[in-house]
Amino acid sequence: MQSKTASIGETTAETASAPTLENNVYEGLAGVRLAMRRFLAFSESVVTAAGITSQQYQALLVIKVSPPQGIMIRDLAQQMLLQPNGAVQLVDRLANAGLVERLQSPEDKRSVLVTLTPHGARLLEHLATDHLREMLTHEPLLAESLTRLRRMSKRR
Repeated sequence: MQSKTASIGETTAETASAPTLENNVYEGLAGVRLAMRRFLAFSESVVTAAGITSQQYQALLVIKVSPPQGIMIRDLAQQMLLQPNGAVQLVDRLANAGLVERLQSPEDKRSVLVTLTPHGARLLEHLATDHLREMLTHEPLLAESLTRLRRMSKRR
C-alpha cells in the first residue's frame, strides 16, 4: 500500500499535475478572505448586540428587497438556502420578536406572505447603515485584492 503525502482533498496525481499559481494570486485570495472575515466578525458583533442572529439579519435583507406585498416562505427558503421547514422556524422567531408579520396572499388564500413590521424596518435600517459603513472601510483591501486577481486571471 502506498503512502500519500498530498494535502487534504488532493491525490498525489493531482498534486503533480496541478498548475502552479503565482504568489500574487495567493496574496489576492488572502486579501479577499481577510476583508470578508473582518467584515463578518464586525457583522456578527453588531447583529448580536441588536439581539438577532446573522441568519435573521440576512432574512430581513431578503424580505426588504422582495416585492412590496411580501415574500412567500418557499421563496425566502430558496434565497436563504434553507429547507422550507427551516424558513418557517426562522419566520416564527422573527415574528415572535416583532420584526416581521405574516399576511394572507391576496392572489392565493392558501399562501402566506412575509413582510417587515415598522419595528423590523427600523432595525434593518440601523443595521444596514452600520454594515455599509463598515464594508466601505474594507473597500481598499478588497478592491486591491480583486484587482490583483483580475490581472492574474487575464494572464492565464
